[in-house]
Amino acid sequence: MRAYLDLPLTEQAILTLAAMVLVSAFALLAQPRVVATIRVFAWQGVLLAATTALVAWDSGRSHLYLSAALTLALKGLLIPWLLVRQARALGILRDFDIVVRPGLILLAAGALVVFCYNAALPIERFSDSVTRDTIGLSLAIVLLGMLMLVTRRKAVTQVVGFMAVENGLFFAAVSATQGMPMVVELGIAFDVLVAAVLFGVIFLHIRDSIDSLDVDQLSRLTEATE
Repeated sequence: MRAYLDLPLTEQAILTLAAMVLVSAFALLAQPRVVATIRVFAWQGVLLAATTALVAWDSGRSHLYLSAALTLALKGLLIPWLLVRQARALGILRDFDIVVRPGLILLAAGALVVFCYNAALPIERFSDSVTRDTIGLSLAIVLLGMLMLVTRRKAVTQVVGFMAVENGLFFAAVSATQGMPMVVELGIAFDVLVAAVLFGVIFLHIRDSIDSLDVDQLSRLTEATE
């Protein structure tokens, strides 16, 4: 494996941005406030778009510029704006989603990163892509999003975790194959946008019915009705 300083400048920039996307995944795990969690998710989308644009410039694959623009518009701007609007309508924008045992969760996240990095080493050895060193990071972002899904108690932050998993899958596609066919990317982007709108409608109905979006309270309500 080549040292970081021996890499071309573009590859250094891609690796640096990829590391910042991973740091944003850790920030999502540790962030207790709903509004701050949505803002970190927006920054993750911006970093993902910048990484994709750099890969497009380095590889000469012009369709990745459209992917980068789509990612910036949807994950960096539109979906975070929708989530903020929904959270404000629900009156939970300034609420806290307290993370239970945050130190233990961050230790588990670090272990997942080490596992993903080692699991991706055999793939990286057989790849000559400029993004070969980011395959392990993209897998780690997927697993950190799943960890966020199972450790958060509020439905809105769980939706952010779901979107973060999708960010990791998109990053894995860019890393491993330098982008999916455009029709597939457009379909996924549309699905994610529809999912964000539907989640908002469902949250409003749940809030009107039981006056809470706490997952623990929803579980206790389910047990009580059985």
